[in-house]
Amino acid sequence: MSGSAPSLPHLIIIGCGFGGLEAARSLARAALRITLIDRSNHHLFQPLLYQVATAGLSAPSIAAPIRHMLRSQRNLTVLMAEVSSIATAAREIELADGQRLPYDYLIVASGATHSYFGRDDWAAHAPGLKTLADAFELRGRLLSAFERAETLADEAARQPWLNFIVIGAGPTGVEMAGTLAEIARHTLRDEFRRIDPAAAQVLLLEGSDRVLQAFKPELSAQAQRQLQGLGVQVRTGCKVVGIDAEGVDVEQAGRRERLPARTVVWAAGVAASPLGRQLGVPLDRAGRVIVEPGLNIPGHAEVFVIGDLAAAHSLDYRGERRPVPGVSPAAKQMGRHVARQIIGRLKGQVLPAAELPFRYRDYGALATIGRKAAVADLGRLQFSGYPAWLFWLFVHIYFLIGFRNRLVVLMDWAWAYWSFQRYARIVVEPVSGEERH
Repeated sequence: MSGSAPSLPHLIIIGCGFGGLEAARSLARAALRITLIDRSNHHLFQPLLYQVATAGLSAPSIAAPIRHMLRSQRNLTVLMAEVSSIATAAREIELADGQRLPYDYLIVASGATHSYFGRDDWAAHAPGLKTLADAFELRGRLLSAFERAETLADEAARQPWLNFIVIGAGPTGVEMAGTLAEIARHTLRDEFRRIDPAAAQVLLLEGSDRVLQAFKPELSAQAQRQLQGLGVQVRTGCKVVGIDAEGVDVEQAGRRERLPARTVVWAAGVAASPLGRQLGVPLDRAGRVIVEPGLNIPGHAEVFVIGDLAAAHSLDYRGERRPVPGVSPAAKQMGRHVARQIIGRLKGQVLPAAELPFRYRDYGALATIGRKAAVADLGRLQFSGYPAWLFWLFVHIYFLIGFRNRLVVLMDWAWAYWSFQRYARIVVEPVSGEERH
């Protein structure tokens, strides 16, 4: 493959997210044949996916073709395909079209998907946000809601179309809610004649007692104040018990309530890729693979699981074992860690995986809320507001895929900052309420 001798060991990488891409790049000079398999043809900068869903950025700004990114890596072949099964005993994988590919090493980095906690029927009414297809669908729903409201003369019929509910107040939910409020109050100003977009209500629902649970309580409180300053209605301790085409049923403080809304965004649950079940090893409650300290699976030193699919632990600076968060820096560090182990084995440096434990270096956490509003937790340093927003902006631009993407995003954000405009507001096929559900 790709000019490599067939006698070289064969590594298969499943998934070209942050972890899979980092592993492939780290092994560019290794004496390996590498096959990288992904269901799509692009690598996606997922932290900015909500910007595509809310018309702030176009898709090419946060995605790049895998083949183009890795075109100079001669030991690598890219396959756009879906893996249907993994046979660890036979050391081979099977593709959806029936092809079987043997491997000497395997890295499974197939990521995560949405979890509706056993209520998959909610998915049709409350889409999540994991892929570009999700972002396009959600953008169509959001923009079409305002268009539908403009066509209705009756105010009672119109208001549900101007109610937007975001379920889950983690970083994605907070970012989505804040951006929706800005669109309603600034971006769409003066563009409609029969409705006032600023009359739209954005509700952020969270089942726990505060937003951004992964952050310190002080930053959570600051984030909630900033959200409310943007006009977002935040409801914590609010459990969703039902979702249908016309709204959401919630329970709060022992009282059940109906919230009418035609547009609902799901940001509450994450489930690991179903490929984890193919490995025949223990999983955690979210379906993630419980890996050994070296990120391999029990009984198979040649099979590694990284990224959102891995239930990994790492020693912190106190020497305590803590779960590794499902964030892009962790996935990239996992990819590099596994690559180092494979390189060592190719050189004959065979060590037990327990002697090569993964250690996660935590650079902190960031969440943006809206224009000039964000929170940053960098360990001993925490700050919020405009300084955190600037820091968030430059960090995300730095970690984007290539120079062109960085330049495009910087120009788009600079223009949006001064004009409040979002020019990626194209809906190819507007969806009516009846057709949507």
